[in-house]
Amino acid sequence: MSQPPTIRVPRWIQLVGLPVLLVFAFLLARTLGHALFLFLTASVIAFTLNPLVRDLTRLRLPRGASVALVYLVFATAVIALLVALGTVVVSETRTAAERIDTYLTEESPTTGKSGVEVDIDRLQAWLDDHGLEDVRIERQLDDLTQSIGAGEISSYAQDAISFAQGAAVSVILLIVSVVLIAVISIYMLLDMPRLEATIDRRFPPHGGPPLTQSIERALWGYVRGQAILSLVIGTSAGVGMWILGTTGLVEGADRYALLFGVWTAFVEVIPYIGPFLSAVPPAIYALVVDPVGVLWVVVLFVFIYQIEGHVVVPNVMANALRLHPLLVIFGLLAGGELYGIPGILVALPTMAACRAIWEFFRDRISFEPWDAAQDGEVPVEVELEPPKHPSGVP
Repeated sequence: MSQPPTIRVPRWIQLVGLPVLLVFAFLLARTLGHALFLFLTASVIAFTLNPLVRDLTRLRLPRGASVALVYLVFATAVIALLVALGTVVVSETRTAAERIDTYLTEESPTTGKSGVEVDIDRLQAWLDDHGLEDVRIERQLDDLTQSIGAGEISSYAQDAISFAQGAAVSVILLIVSVVLIAVISIYMLLDMPRLEATIDRRFPPHGGPPLTQSIERALWGYVRGQAILSLVIGTSAGVGMWILGTTGLVEGADRYALLFGVWTAFVEVIPYIGPFLSAVPPAIYALVVDPVGVLWVVVLFVFIYQIEGHVVVPNVMANALRLHPLLVIFGLLAGGELYGIPGILVALPTMAACRAIWEFFRDRISFEPWDAAQDGEVPVEVELEPPKHPSGVP
């Protein structure tokens, strides 16, 4: 395999040019954050789907038809996934709403009280037994109900209207952004052969894979790793909650095991934050049903994420990203600072692509050393004259 030509970076560029370039890139990202995010997301999608398009063109299918077919399958898969998730969430939420309504309104034939009234009486008895007779839970609930009926409903309604208006604007902007990302990625897929030819002509592979294919492999490695990680952790959470429900440790948890598993698999896409978010709904449910059950939920998720941190992630995501954890954390923080949660989601595939780019150019770039002896220069000794006395006498 022939050695690629090397680009030598002088010391003055290392000292001045690279820091200026980094500052300029940061300011550009801050100024054109939304546009850069759209093009970056579209690039990730285009490079991820391009291997499928290339395989179809090898079957003598025109590239335009190949792009249309691949994007149709991709869009169908995404919509089907969202519909499936929505169906599960709506079904389980309806069941949960019915249970909550029963808990709040249905009176027991034996006690003549609803479930919430019985629990309030139990809590009040516990407070009385521990010397907290002055805390009257039922009276505070009545005061809260009267204050709401006295005039806060209009305030809540106004807040709800404002929230609905803001949500509508956000949904419209999201739809526009999704359409723009789809259009940009389609144009990129159509022009990908021209881009590949230009890059290969400027930077020949020299026996290795081309730069574009290296990026594609890095992105597919990340996608496979994330899919395996979400599947394993989501299944573990769903099965674990089902076991807690069937054994009676968390009453009714088996009915919502599918919902908890789907939620865990979905938020697992968010690095570092996902593990904490995934445990919130099960913990809230256990807290409402039986406060002691929260301990079992905590034990379950601590066990799951110990397995994730020591077994799944090192063997799956470490091979996919091949990045130092500190660099990953910095990339996630930078993505969140620049564009919030969407920036965090795009940070890891972007860093995987940057890793592939760096590996491609690592053997093609050399930095001029700062050690003069390594550069072939001979140091010259200079003898300094001793300082003279103010009177002129040495």
